[in-house]
Order: sequence, then structure tokens, then C-alpha cells
Amino acid sequence: MTFMLGSVTGKLARYVALAAALTLLGCKSAPEDETANWDAQKIYSEAKSLMNGGGYDQAIKLFEKLEARYPYGRYAQQAQLDTAYAYYKSKEPDLAVLSADRFIKLHPNHSDVDYAYYLKGLANFNEDLGVLGNVLNKDLTQRDPRASLDAFYAFRELVERFPDSKYVADARLRMQYLVNSLASHEIHVARYYYKRGAYIAAANRSQSVIMQYPNAPSHEEALFLLVASYDKLGLNTLRDDAERVLRQNFPSSRYFSKGTTEWWKHWD
Repeated sequence: MTFMLGSVTGKLARYVALAAALTLLGCKSAPEDETANWDAQKIYSEAKSLMNGGGYDQAIKLFEKLEARYPYGRYAQQAQLDTAYAYYKSKEPDLAVLSADRFIKLHPNHSDVDYAYYLKGLANFNEDLGVLGNVLNKDLTQRDPRASLDAFYAFRELVERFPDSKYVADARLRMQYLVNSLASHEIHVARYYYKRGAYIAAANRSQSVIMQYPNAPSHEEALFLLVASYDKLGLNTLRDDAERVLRQNFPSSRYFSKGTTEWWKHWD
């Protein structure tokens, strides 16, 4: 009996020793949080320094930690806005927009809320430019213009709600670029339809460019495609009306260079 008790006692001692060793090992492997005693200002300063140096991922983690520990006050608010910027710079447009939207919702009267709208526009604008940069290697009919539209709407809201914002001038320039980009997309689709014999679809797309983007460079080609599409459809009255508008607005149009009579037939 004594032998059995001793055996049990010995096993128990080994188990306790093993558990203690594992506990010590776990304690050693757990990283120490150096920010544990930092106040809000210290966390924000370190995060800002990381962001300025290009360490966007590390900065985001600190901004999130700051907001979790000190959810109220100016540092938390600024951290939310800087998080949107850090996501934008780290090429995470969707997260940048979500962060900007969150800031706008939480702080609609903040002095820097105009910048949040501007960031939303920039995030989608840069995403769209990334696609446009490879435009020669892509079929534009397969490109979703959503990013361009979202960027345009964000910039437009900035311009309308904060006309005195320092970001308005740049936003207006980007809006004009986006309008031209969207018009180019529509006219490419119209051309695509026309070449494949879908003349009604081509006419509709061309009409959309004329109505929605009257000052875009693509307006001239839209009128030409409208003339050509109406001709293919046998809608001669509409064709002649479209030609008259084209001649009035673009008297030196390149589309007239192949003849003066039924010139549109030479462009198929």
C-alpha cells in the first residue's frame, strides 16, 4: 500500500513539474506589449511616425489599439481619419473607403470631415487609374466603371457640401478627368456594339454619351456613331438630324474627310 501511494505521489509530482514548465514556457513565448503603459498621445505619436515613414500596416495596428483603449477624445478621432489615409497609401481602397465612411458617420461636423470625402474620392480614383494604366491590354467593355463613378460621386459631394474646402480645386480637376473617362468607356462600348451589328445598342450608348457627357471629347464620335447606327437601321430622318448636329458642333470633324455624300458608309 505504501508502495502504491508513493508511486501515485511521484507521478503527481511529475505532472505538477511538467505543468509548471509548460506555464513558464508559455510565459516566455508570449510577446510583451511595449505599449501597455502608453497614453493616447504616445500611441498616436508613434503611429504617426510609422505612417510618415511608410510603415502603414504597423501604423494601422497602433491606431486601432489607440481607439480600443481611448475611444473618446481628439486622438481617437484623428486616428480614425489617419487609418483611412494609411489604408489608401497601402493600396487598400475598399478599406480606405470604409474607414472614411465610418469617420463621416461618427463625426459629421468634424472640422476635417471634408478630407474624409476627399479620401473616398482618391481611393476610388487611384483604383480606376490602376486599371486605366493597362488600358491597351484590356477590353474596355469588360471594365467595370464603378470605381470611376464612386470617385466622381465622392468628389461631387465634397464640392457641393464644402465649396470652400482646400481640396475642392483638385477634386474638380479629377471630376473632369473622370467624366472624360466614363464617356470614353461608353463610346468604346458603343463602338463594340456597332462593329458587331447591334445598331440599336450602339445608338443607345451613343445617345447616352451625348446626353450625360456633352462636353467630353468623346461627344464627336458619339454623334458619328449615332449617324452611322441610324443609317444601318434605316432611320433616315434621325440620321439626318444627327448629322446636322455633328456638322454644327464639329464642322471640321475628321469623319467628314472621306467624302461629302453618305460619308458615314466609308467608316465601317
